[in-house]
Parts: sequence; structure tokens; C-alpha cells
Amino acid sequence: MRTIRVETSAATILLTEAPEPKVRDRQTGEIAKDAVSGEALMTVGVVYIEDGESSLIKVTVPESGVADGLILGSPVSLPGLVARPWESVFNGQQRHGIAYRAAAVTPAAFPAAMGATA
Repeated sequence: MRTIRVETSAATILLTEAPEPKVRDRQTGEIAKDAVSGEALMTVGVVYIEDGESSLIKVTVPESGVADGLILGSPVSLPGLVARPWESVFNGQQRHGIAYRAAAVTPAAFPAAMGATA
């Protein structure tokens, strides 16, 4: 399926869940690895806020892309964020959604407009 770049320059992205290893197989506990590099993958939870609307999403990043200094509730940057639609059949039921992936997750600053007072 096609990968769609996500433009984040007008969005505020806040960290809601600390990075944790992405589990490939819940029964064995196997950690997911990047298909090309073989690097372990991590997931982070964020709230994506843009144009007065917000969405909670999980984003997959390579382990080396998880920056130090991440604080829950703080703004983060997700360089190279892409969305990829997916669908599968599990136990006879069709499921679908959107998977998000970024090159990294790094601390960011609140946009100036958010800190301004009238």
C-alpha cells in the first residue's frame, strides 16, 4: 500500500506514552525489527493537535531515533512522519486502520501562539 507523508508544521504533538519496544508476537514476546536495517522498533503514544481537533495515535520509530530528554505531556517532533493504510483478516474478521511511522521522536517547543496571552 501507498505511504503518505504527514505534514506536521502546523500541528502540536504532545507525548502521551513513553517509548516502549514494539512487540511483533505477543505470545513469544518477540520484538519487531525494521525489515531493511534489522534495528529494533519502538512505539510512542502522542496526541496530534491541528485546527482545533486532536487524535491519539501510536507512532513506530527505530530505537536509535528515540531521543533522550522526552517528558510525558511535553511537545515532540516526529521528523519523517508517514501514514500507511493497512487491512488484514484476523480470526475471520476483517480489520483495517492507519499505521504511523517516523524517523525519530525528539523534544520540541510549544508553538509561540500557545503560550501567548490576550
